[in-house]
Amino acid sequence: MNFNAIIEKDESGFFAYVPELKGCVSERKSYEEALYNIKEACELYLQSLQEDEIKSLQTKWISIAPIQVGLNA
Repeated sequence: MNFNAIIEKDESGFFAYVPELKGCVSERKSYEEALYNIKEACELYLQSLQEDEIKSLQTKWISIAPIQVGLNA
């Protein structure tokens, strides 16, 4: 299964989460560690789901699209 991992840098390191999997998050000092750990977190998350929940995820459609917005200063 493929998921979108969002990784953000903040003052304490990198915070990663998967929008499709509510509560599936990880935080680490490096980008590479955050990426590795969010993948592992996804695998553990999926192991905790029932079969019908996994089927629901397989048919769920999510798009991440860049948008441009203007500021009215």
